[in-house]
Amino acid sequence: MTITQLKYVLAIAEHKNFTKAAEKCFVTQPTLSTQIQKLEDELNILIFDRSKKPIELTDVGRKIVYQARNIVNEADRIQDIVDQQKGFIGGEFRLGIIPTVMPTLLPMFLKNFINKYPKVKLKIEELTTEEIILRINEGHLDAAIAATPLESPNIKERPLFYEPFVAYTPNSHRLSKKNNVEISDLNVDDMLLLEDGHCFREGVINLCKTFKDHIDDNFQLESGSIETLIKLSDEGLGMTLLPYLHTLDMSDKFNANLRYFIEPSPAREVSIIYHKSELKMQIIDAIHNVISGVVRGAIAFQNVKIISPVAK
Repeated sequence: MTITQLKYVLAIAEHKNFTKAAEKCFVTQPTLSTQIQKLEDELNILIFDRSKKPIELTDVGRKIVYQARNIVNEADRIQDIVDQQKGFIGGEFRLGIIPTVMPTLLPMFLKNFINKYPKVKLKIEELTTEEIILRINEGHLDAAIAATPLESPNIKERPLFYEPFVAYTPNSHRLSKKNNVEISDLNVDDMLLLEDGHCFREGVINLCKTFKDHIDDNFQLESGSIETLIKLSDEGLGMTLLPYLHTLDMSDKFNANLRYFIEPSPAREVSIIYHKSELKMQIIDAIHNVISGVVRGAIAFQNVKIISPVAK
């Protein structure tokens, strides 16, 4: 049994196809098939049910995949240990970022990071918080940037910055005449929200629940993007809440509709998160330092109240 064979098993389990798995592993399909056959012969079991389309794992195959993932991850960490000992900051690093952070934060820090750490090959994916937690636990991500706290037992969180919520209230809205808004002013019945699956949506709901014991889930309107929420709000369909960084590049026309909260401002905590057994700490430290330095000049708010993104 070899580490290479176990990597082939994981690739087939992920793609459910020998040809696609071979392409992923940069080998020919016959080579991959031969190695899987050798492993199955050695163990005297079938890992995959080839009669199914797509290919499925057998019952024992599922158990083998679980263990193989642990073995391959631990084997990969040997190089991490060596890099850490040498102080080397380089190599591939898989980073996930949630959709409500990606478009504003990535342009702020990516070029700076690449220039400072040219030997790091960042592979960045936009993923929901649920997908991020799953991939970190399965070893498919080295780290991620997400709203916290998440209360996930296997994941560590290092705060990067605190991003206030900002109210967007068009002229037709009942709060448009106020200079500043309070949490008690919010009413989820006239609130435009992101679709289910966005942690910012859960943060807004949790914020609205601060002054109400119960909120029905029958919301007026939901959308997949913040930009669409702003347009719908301008059409008189309600107000919405925005992450502060989304407001920095808005034109004067849109800025006139922004209302900031009376302190302490409700805010989300944005952190770099990673598995508790992660060893690529030198790269995590580098990302943390670059982002913290860049954002420090953009967000001057200090007196904030952290709103959890965890559904309650």
